[in-house]
Amino acid sequence: MKRGLVIKSTGNRSRVIDSSGNITECVIKGKFRMKGIRTTNPVAVGDYVKFEEEKVQGSAIITEIEKRRNYIIRKSSKLSKESQIIAANIDQLIILATIKMPETHAEFIDRVLASAEAYRIPALVVFNKTDLYADHERKKMDELVALYNEIGYRSFGVSLINENEKSELATIVQGKVTLLTGNSGVGKSTLINLLNPSLEARVEKLSDYHMSGKHTTTFSEMYAVNNNTYIIDTPGIKGFGMIDMDKEEIYHFFPEIFRLSKACRYHNCLHLDEPGCEVKNSVVNGDIEWSRYNSYLSILEDNNSKYR
Repeated sequence: MKRGLVIKSTGNRSRVIDSSGNITECVIKGKFRMKGIRTTNPVAVGDYVKFEEEKVQGSAIITEIEKRRNYIIRKSSKLSKESQIIAANIDQLIILATIKMPETHAEFIDRVLASAEAYRIPALVVFNKTDLYADHERKKMDELVALYNEIGYRSFGVSLINENEKSELATIVQGKVTLLTGNSGVGKSTLINLLNPSLEARVEKLSDYHMSGKHTTTFSEMYAVNNNTYIIDTPGIKGFGMIDMDKEEIYHFFPEIFRLSKACRYHNCLHLDEPGCEVKNSVVNGDIEWSRYNSYLSILEDNNSKYR
């Protein structure tokens, strides 16, 4: 029996690295797919597993998944009633976003941040491609950076062609397992290659048709930047479907809404049309940004609420 770390998982097949640096291609033992786990991938990147080698050299069967310290999950894009575990045992999450080429919508950022809050994963928001922004685009970025910093998420803009800014990101990820997420085309693979040029993460140009990125990463994959620093690259995703949240607790994952909710008249206030709702008052007077409140409403709708 051997122990290893899952660095790539593609359905029922996983690539596992052991403490000696040996990589073994593994398959999942059937019982993991028959326990009623409503996920498309019971084994995820970042999992520590036990595996037994088969007679055929270089292949093995995963027999045990160790308890996860944490994980982050999203609704499966193809099977609406199932979920996809993006990664497990994460130290921090970086959302790489862009104002254009392609545009990252605020609702996408908010959904990822809410998931990070739900699974207690520290998160920050980094806007890439600042060298391409016109004045009005720079203004929009500065407003979003100020918004997320005010809420409590570290946020800033970078251009990955700037050596000093690359160094800042290298410092942020040093010694951690970092989950890197964002829409296709925002520069995730470029960042990984800059941090460790030998990795050769696949990069493609933007689609000329709609100026969005091609999906160069199909499955989450872990890269070793150095001996104790790891980056998990995720598939470029257009949406981030939330799952496994009760509508009564969704506002807990928006820190500024949660703080003000304590002043609401009713303890079970959903911050919709209830009388004495301090959150709604704060949206009206500008203490809570409308875009954030709108993202909260959108997640409520996703969770089969009758409200909008």
